[in-house]
Amino acid sequence: MSDSKLQQEQREQEQALSKVRDRIDEIDREIHRLLNERARCAQTVAEIKTKGGTEAAVFYRPEREAQVLRKVMSRNEGPLPDQEVARLFREVMSVCLALEQPLDVVFLGPEANFTQQAALKHFGHSVRCNALGSLESVFRDVEAGHADFGVVPIENAEDGVVNHALDLFSRFNLNICGEVELRTHQHLLMAQPSEIDRLDVIYAHPFAINQCRHWIEARCADVKCVEVESNAEAARLAAESSTAAAIGGDISADLFNLEVAQANIEDQPDSLTRYLVVGRQAVSASGQDKTSILLMAHDRPGALYELLEPFRKRNISLTRVESRAAPQSAWDMLFYVDFEGHEESAGVAELLKELESGSVELKRLGSYPKAVL
Repeated sequence: MSDSKLQQEQREQEQALSKVRDRIDEIDREIHRLLNERARCAQTVAEIKTKGGTEAAVFYRPEREAQVLRKVMSRNEGPLPDQEVARLFREVMSVCLALEQPLDVVFLGPEANFTQQAALKHFGHSVRCNALGSLESVFRDVEAGHADFGVVPIENAEDGVVNHALDLFSRFNLNICGEVELRTHQHLLMAQPSEIDRLDVIYAHPFAINQCRHWIEARCADVKCVEVESNAEAARLAAESSTAAAIGGDISADLFNLEVAQANIEDQPDSLTRYLVVGRQAVSASGQDKTSILLMAHDRPGALYELLEPFRKRNISLTRVESRAAPQSAWDMLFYVDFEGHEESAGVAELLKELESGSVELKRLGSYPKAVL
């Protein structure tokens, strides 16, 4: 090919690229304009809600946000995947809500753990997140009004239900306002991934090391592993050296400006953890909801069958049943039950009424939207 012909093709390519880039700039300006218009609408919503000086205005509506995200996914035509588009809108809603009323969210710490990652997945990155040292502190802060919402782990694929959380639900008067499902991927994080061949130390929480033991033994058998107290400490130490790494999730990389040198190094990549969002407000129906309850009963033959029979009669699908001894109670057994439907619906309302009239003690934990993301 002659130089003149090559130059002509390069000019034509540059002209074509220039047209596409100009169009991208136009689209970006329109997106920017619409984002600001949406933000101004959010401010107007806040003004309407606070008109008259009422302190009872509810700014965060879990059912409304779930409905918006479902609509986003249902109308998406690609090429962006449904989940990615929904995540973009989640962040837009988060920053707009912060203009109305910033949310304070507490979670079971320490910082940079998967519970914080679940909180940000659910609320977006414009909330104010604070780590607390115990599940009880999370429940107490929310009940006392020091925080708007709390995020707590409730179950994972390996260990089942977090029993201490069930005990706290029986003690505190809070509602479940939402759920988050999170795949707990562990990554090898480095400040300079290009230096991975010179890696000489891996910092990690003992739990993370156990989750990734097979990968470590196969790929980094000669690298020193140092146990630390938290994912945040591991990431902080890795950020200080080009030949050090940390094991942690996406949030550790984000908070400490690390890059993923090796992704998904956990031994069980399909591990799924479920988190609950607790708050003081009741949540209206979103159209695709769950309800959670605690049932306290005496331990006797047939007790569980009697508890579950009302669900069968109404063809209500159970999504989780967990039992354990009831702590510090006149009752013998504590049953945690998740099922499909909202307590405002006729069938669920009848179910709860029947359960309350039986030989059990029932505590309603709340109805809330099914996890969208």
